[in-house]
Amino acid sequence: MITVIRAKFHGIRVTQADLHYHGSITLDPELCDAVGILPLEFVEIWNRTNGQRFSTYVIFGEPASGCCIVNGAAARLVQSGDEIIIAAKAQLTEPQQLYTLTPRVLTFGEGNTVTGRYRYEVFPNTARAYNFRMIDETSGHAMAVPMSDLVAASPA
Repeated sequence: MITVIRAKFHGIRVTQADLHYHGSITLDPELCDAVGILPLEFVEIWNRTNGQRFSTYVIFGEPASGCCIVNGAAARLVQSGDEIIIAAKAQLTEPQQLYTLTPRVLTFGEGNTVTGRYRYEVFPNTARAYNFRMIDETSGHAMAVPMSDLVAASPA
């Protein structure tokens, strides 16, 4: 088994921490739909503000609210306004499955407005069987890859 990233929110801000609610993270379902995060799915959470790391499951909150509410015991690990990364994982049985996986990523600004939409791709070339590129879904441009791969890159 290989554990890989399947979907990610990068830099979303905690809007509330509710110690006395059942444990979970409450997220805007429209944001979740954009990357494929599902209700009741377990996610990893990394707090960019204080370095805390934990996992919990997702429940849906109010659509179009931008909510990101950390509930239960995990509420002790965040404060409103903290920037966090939320990552959903997938398990693959064969490395070749990476070629068909296209994780979606959202980046966020103030008020949890979406500032970027990306997807990750793994592809083969003559140098290596497994190469990586990040595609900016707004422009279709490949990013953060060697120039030789950019020439060969063709956004899907």
